[in-house]
Amino acid sequence: MDVKIVEPIKCRILDIWYENVFNHESSYNWFEDLKEILSEFFNVQVANYFIYDTDTFLQLQWNHSLAKKLNAIKWLEIEGFFYDQDFNEIPFLQKNLLAVGEVSILLRDQENQPLGLLVMESTPKWKEFSQTTEVFSFISTISTLVQKIKKTVYLTQQEHQYRNLFNVTKMFYSTLDIGQILEGTLNAVQEAFPNFKSILILSNDQDRKTSVPYKLFDYTSERPATVEAYVSGEITTELATDLGVRLLNVPIKGKQGIYGILQMSTPLDYLFSVRQKEFASLLATAAGNALENAKLYIQSHRLVSDLQLINETTHKLNMNLSLEDMLSFLYKQLNKSFHPDQIGFVFLNEEEHETSSASSDFFLSSNGQEYIKYVVNHFEKMQDSLFIADLNRLSEQEFDFRSLIAIPLKEQNHITGFSIVLHKEPYFFSFDSFKLMQSLIQHSSLAISNSKLRIKLQEMVNRDHLTNLFARKYLDKYVETSMKNDERGVFILMDIDNFKLVNDTHGHQVGDEILKQIASIIQKRTEGIGIGARWGGEELAVYLSQMTIEEGIEESKKIINLIPHHTNPSVTVSMGVCGWDKHDLLSFHHLFHNADTAMYEAKNNGKNQLRIYQAPPL
Repeated sequence: MDVKIVEPIKCRILDIWYENVFNHESSYNWFEDLKEILSEFFNVQVANYFIYDTDTFLQLQWNHSLAKKLNAIKWLEIEGFFYDQDFNEIPFLQKNLLAVGEVSILLRDQENQPLGLLVMESTPKWKEFSQTTEVFSFISTISTLVQKIKKTVYLTQQEHQYRNLFNVTKMFYSTLDIGQILEGTLNAVQEAFPNFKSILILSNDQDRKTSVPYKLFDYTSERPATVEAYVSGEITTELATDLGVRLLNVPIKGKQGIYGILQMSTPLDYLFSVRQKEFASLLATAAGNALENAKLYIQSHRLVSDLQLINETTHKLNMNLSLEDMLSFLYKQLNKSFHPDQIGFVFLNEEEHETSSASSDFFLSSNGQEYIKYVVNHFEKMQDSLFIADLNRLSEQEFDFRSLIAIPLKEQNHITGFSIVLHKEPYFFSFDSFKLMQSLIQHSSLAISNSKLRIKLQEMVNRDHLTNLFARKYLDKYVETSMKNDERGVFILMDIDNFKLVNDTHGHQVGDEILKQIASIIQKRTEGIGIGARWGGEELAVYLSQMTIEEGIEESKKIINLIPHHTNPSVTVSMGVCGWDKHDLLSFHHLFHNADTAMYEAKNNGKNQLRIYQAPPL
């Protein structure tokens, strides 16, 4: 063979470079032109080219960066054939079953590292040419061509990717909307890898107000390679044969932490290039930094909002509100800040629990009580707050409301109750929400404890400590309010007959027991229709709201008849009864006076009887 043909070959190869170097499709067109040269000069009809990437030769195909990577050849498998020469016949690579055989030509870069592999038909003309010294110049020329083409392809694709990366990064730093950042990330991945399926796997404290495909990261259910990428912050790949795909897990990380995983699914036989992994990593890092900035911005505003919420709530709760008003206000604050489906307040007594009427109606139902029992059992075992992302994963029982937070109400480190919120959606409450509610309830605990203490103190003031009947001061206010708001009422005043003799004969302790026994009768008879009070000493009073004088007389007769049968030693009472209605120009002081007058009339007429006050004629 004429060795001078190497010069025209070089000229033709130079033409290939000139025609393809500025062509964006040069990653595959150049080889079609090279095959024409091989056919023209060496009668080669069959040829394939393999790109070297990460210790593997990958077959060049049309649009190869997105196509399946077929017929990959490992460098370690063929390295021994090229120790002392750059072309050789490798038996196990001869897949075309050509009569003349196949030859593999190794192309190297300037540092003598593998660049690519040309596998072609071993024709007589080629064999003749390969015996000349010009073959080395030929291989060198093709190697130079491939290097130039590779550099051009790399720069072209890099320009496209970095333009894409620049545009998406520009968008990232022009917004603090987490939803837009997540959407921009997926759009950028879709543009760079249009044939791949991508999904975001986010940590559960991310804002979920976004329409992009995502799922929450769960250590217990994620694939090991995904968990490894999340924990280590490094890219991992997995051959997921059970899913029929290869997975690329790219950590979405900022400077302060990892916020999730960008996961791409490709065909099983696809191999990611170093450049593709680098781009995916840069994109995910840019997204992670943008998410971090958005989170920090949101957190700073949230902290201000949280402090305002706690300050507003604490200020309001310290305004001497009633307990129910206090809990109603707290209900509104919890609903506004956390948007739960259900809100409850439960107080724990020695052997039972009481659900406040300020709670959602759901907690007053049997279904609601199941959640309360669950929380009560928890607080019986430990003092810590309860934060559950998915209740159904912790219990054999199926719950409709899967997200739960319960914060204890404490008095001197003793749990006296708790606040509970529920939502049907699992992982609905973030950890930040849990910490805020914890702080809010802890700040509210003191005000609630003080309110309960005020109620107890007021009850002590309002009630007589011996009989547990209301005190006279409370009775005065109660009757005065009734005379302003009601249509009518009846006041009964009674005195225990011969009570001094009982004390002198049996002792004051027995006298006290008699007072308690009579008080018990009065409390049972007045429940729901009025109140009983200790007027002073052995004098007791009853006020019946909205009763006519006739109804009051009937009730008085029942009380006066019950007392001798339910006291030991048996005693009787003398009773004065006085009624009023809205047409009377009667003050509550006159009402008391009139009943007192009637009572003394009963005592002066033989005791153990009642008298009704009759106004003197005008």
